[in-house]
Amino acid sequence: MIASLARTQCLCHDFGMKHFIFAAFALLATPLAAETPLTGPEFDAYTQGKTLYFNSGGVSYGVEEYMPNRRVRWSFLDGECKEGEWYENGSQICFEYDDGTGPQCWTFFKGQGGLRARFEGENVSDFLYEARQSDEPMVCLGPKIGV
Repeated sequence: MIASLARTQCLCHDFGMKHFIFAAFALLATPLAAETPLTGPEFDAYTQGKTLYFNSGGVSYGVEEYMPNRRVRWSFLDGECKEGEWYENGSQICFEYDDGTGPQCWTFFKGQGGLRARFEGENVSDFLYEARQSDEPMVCLGPKIGV
């Protein structure tokens, strides 16, 4: 009888813990889902004249400089930069770079810590976030020259 009661208490504890964990994950996911994506004018007002550094999962991901007329300069922090421009497409901000790689669309959200961005078609939990910003232009190395 005591063993049966102990198993029942354990199952109830596991059941309660599972609901607690589920509720905690739901609360963590809610702010991103409940937030409204930035519009093109809001994105432009926030980024204009800034250089933003982005992280993903605590690791440096890249840097982008936002210039007049929706022009941008991107680097994966390797010294190589590519020029491009951005435009609004529905609730997304899309980037097209001069290297011809095609549009890359993101949904941007503004929070207390800065911008968060989710790539089109990616898992809701996968996003970039603003790690820091600067008013200084990016440092780009010259073109690769080789034999």
